Amino acid sequence: MQGFEQTLGIGPLLAIVVGAIALLLVLIIQFRVHAFVALILVSLLTAIVAGIPPQALLTTMTSSFGSTLGGVALLVGLGAMLGRLLEVSGGAQVLADDLVDRFGEKRAPMALGIASLIFGFPIFFDAGLVVMLPVVFTVARRLGGGLLLYGIPVATAFSVMHVFVPPHPGPVAASELLGADVGLLVLVGLAVAIPTWVVAGWLFGQWIGARIVLPVPDILSGGTRSDEPPVNPPGSGTVIGLLLLPLGLIFINTGLDFARAQGWVNGDAGWFQLARTFGATPVALLISVLVAAYVLGPRRGRDAATVERTLDSALGPVCSIILVTGAGGMFGGVLRASGIGDALADGMAYIGLPIFVAGFLIATALRVAQGSATVALITSAGLVQPAVQAAGYQGADLAAIVVALAAGSVMLSHVNDSGFWLVGRFFNMDIKTTFKTWTVMQTLVGLMGFALAGLIFWLF
Repeated sequence: MQGFEQTLGIGPLLAIVVGAIALLLVLIIQFRVHAFVALILVSLLTAIVAGIPPQALLTTMTSSFGSTLGGVALLVGLGAMLGRLLEVSGGAQVLADDLVDRFGEKRAPMALGIASLIFGFPIFFDAGLVVMLPVVFTVARRLGGGLLLYGIPVATAFSVMHVFVPPHPGPVAASELLGADVGLLVLVGLAVAIPTWVVAGWLFGQWIGARIVLPVPDILSGGTRSDEPPVNPPGSGTVIGLLLLPLGLIFINTGLDFARAQGWVNGDAGWFQLARTFGATPVALLISVLVAAYVLGPRRGRDAATVERTLDSALGPVCSIILVTGAGGMFGGVLRASGIGDALADGMAYIGLPIFVAGFLIATALRVAQGSATVALITSAGLVQPAVQAAGYQGADLAAIVVALAAGSVMLSHVNDSGFWLVGRFFNMDIKTTFKTWTVMQTLVGLMGFALAGLIFWLF
């Protein structure tokens, strides 16, 4: 924040973080204050106590709220529309039935997770999760056993791909700061992401799903789900094509960025920038919604008014999710603006640990302090950059350091992380259950990622 310099030490700042989180939990759990209201109130109080100037309070809160909504609202809204079309048309049911028939009931969670790993290669966590949820919900309703049995493997798959593997923004930015080779980072990231998903996604999903049996919510159907079979449902091939469409469009950006890096094209050319626009995630989802509205609407005998009502019914149920997620981003933004994360990171930068371990701990501290995995990864990469360059790390060692930082950036997700609220609300979990499931899963991802990155670092 311009003109603001934090004068408090690490001790008082840490006390502010702990007090803010404790107050938030008490308001939501004990006094049943709505999460949206509680997050705004605690964000305001935290900003005041942390010493943010009064004239900058509202600007700090609204800017972080707006920036979170800018990244989440379009993805969740368009993703919910696409998901609603797939559900109402019977496409999600057809794909779920085909998946179960091909892989069997016992392997359905694994099949859903593997499909999400593939979808998650270019698609951001938020968008990928929302697009896959109708299929997850349908499989869970058909087979029983509770939502977590199927939802945890899917959420973990999108998470590990988003945090460890380019072309997602965190690992790409960190690789640029530290000078790591992006192609090698993709290989190292995949070598870490896949076994991490097996442990934190599939195995943990089986374990926690057997202990916490959640009913499947009607969030994507707006509470109007009908048990009558849809008329003229699409084939599973059509559904897969609609799910792959945004993936293919987003891959345009990956290919164009690679071509620019190789010097094959001019990155400043107008056609290049226009093509990248079509590969941007919100635009790719918009195109997918338009195509799905036609393919699942008029092409299958549904008039335009019916399609419009279907799309409209998708937005109401997710508005609460979007607003609570934005408020979670506001809380994290206030913590960032107050300098709490920077103070923790600066303090940990001088504890004398090896770069590999220190980077992981710095990223973890930043993650816990301000919530955003991407911010924690990029900031920690900038903090360890001089030491990494001085040590002369190259090749697999450098890629492993980036992955270790990424592992720290996903640790201990809690109430200042917008993903905590996004998953908790979509899965219709209370805050305690979200801690027991999402927070534990994210911490397993971080610990597994750090261990595997360490193995690569010391072996290669």
